[in-house]
Amino acid sequence: MLKNVDIVLVTLTSPIKIGIYENNMLLDSIESSEKSSDVLPLIFESLFKKYNIQKLFYANGPGSFMAIKVTYVFLKSISILKNIPLFATDAFYFNKSQPIKAIGKLYFVKISSEIKTQKLETAPEVEFTLRDVLDYNEFSTNTAPLYMIGAVG
Repeated sequence: MLKNVDIVLVTLTSPIKIGIYENNMLLDSIESSEKSSDVLPLIFESLFKKYNIQKLFYANGPGSFMAIKVTYVFLKSISILKNIPLFATDAFYFNKSQPIKAIGKLYFVKISSEIKTQKLETAPEVEFTLRDVLDYNEFSTNTAPLYMIGAVG
């Protein structure tokens, strides 16, 4: 009998991180420095053999547009094809609300619940980490990617 698990993806930077959660607790994790588009199908092929996936979660931005787009299309397809609910939250949930590089000296920052861009001369080195305990209340069924930068002048 396969374990019932939830899968969490943080694919905004390299390495990508995938968490396998049982009863909200981190059971196992996978890291890969390969491109999301190349490695996600292989990882999920293995996950579907080992587990009964109940829910999918991902960080929908801000971050690398291409990584967010690839992950969203991949997870949305699985969600539809296998009838697995998909949820999303912003990337700040996985990096202790630290600034996230946008472009040049612009960084995404989260003030209260609003995400803005700010110019920073020096920004901390940001690392995304999987949470030991997943808080379902931090996720939404609004799973569209967060494309945050408009025209940059």
